Amino acid sequence: MTTCQNCNEKWNWKQTMKNTTTLNPAMTCPKCGEKQYQTQKSKKRISFLTMIILLPLLIQIFFDIPAIILLSLLPFFTVIIFLLYPFFVELSNRQRYIGW
Repeated sequence: MTTCQNCNEKWNWKQTMKNTTTLNPAMTCPKCGEKQYQTQKSKKRISFLTMIILLPLLIQIFFDIPAIILLSLLPFFTVIIFLLYPFFVELSNRQRYIGW
């Protein structure tokens, strides 16, 4: 789970989702109030996690499955990503940009 790098406070699922779903890249720790930033490594892992939504399209390429079944998988994968997202977030005290 997400941990503050300043005070080592573990954030719960709700706090992580609340802090990461804003447009501001700085996230404030609920315990110490220090600004935290998501690491580039964490952003890369989450981008790969979100590609799971495209998995039904890959399944369609290799198997002849009706489109209605594949479309019903999209909400299922979306919920899984939504639930797993906070477990992949890592924080840093500094905001850094490192290219891919």
